[in-house]
Amino acid sequence: MRKTRKNNEMREIKVVTGIQKDPAGSVLISFGQTKVLCSASVDERVPRWLNKEGQGWVTAEYAMLPGSTGDRKSRRIGGREKEIQRLVGRSLRAAVDLKKIGERTITIDCDVIQADGGTRTASITGGYIALSQAIRAIMLAGKIKELPLKESVASVSCAIIDGKVFLDPDYSEDFRADVDMNFVFDGRGNFVEVQGTAEGKTFDETELLRMIEFAKKGCKELTEVQSGYCFNL
Repeated sequence: MRKTRKNNEMREIKVVTGIQKDPAGSVLISFGQTKVLCSASVDERVPRWLNKEGQGWVTAEYAMLPGSTGDRKSRRIGGREKEIQRLVGRSLRAAVDLKKIGERTITIDCDVIQADGGTRTASITGGYIALSQAIRAIMLAGKIKELPLKESVASVSCAIIDGKVFLDPDYSEDFRADVDMNFVFDGRGNFVEVQGTAEGKTFDETELLRMIEFAKKGCKELTEVQSGYCFNL
């Protein structure tokens, strides 16, 4: 296991922007062999329950495309996909002052082209880049004057396998994990959300702190990657 990278090392991160011409922002992000297409679309309306509230909304949709896994994945959106898209939406809203974007909705679509572990963390990390591009487009159009981004947001997972902590596990590692945790941090290293499950064995405080240490390191690296494609906050 991990002959080419250390336990606390990320997989290779690649970012390609401008993948689609019509969305206000689009990016193909890769965590190793995991590849997610993230696009940001702007609608000059808000959900009905936000009418006349003087604020905008950021939401997300997530799907795994049929050829993204070894066995063909159905296009049907199930409970797992809905749970992940809610996570992505919550995480990205943490980056934005919703009152400053005006009464409009920004939807981040995250479509998994190839799944090899970490699809939700790649979606959040790439989704932030697409979101930032969309906000830049809105500002360039003169629709808002003040930058509404509060902080960048990035995400990574950790696992405990055979008693050892691993950062950014791929599917073959995650499949064997006794503990699986997903971390979302802002650009200052503050927690946005933490999800954790003892799938095989329980874990103690020392192991949790080790996972936090690894995750902060990984998200710091992801934030540096994001800075090359986003507003400098």
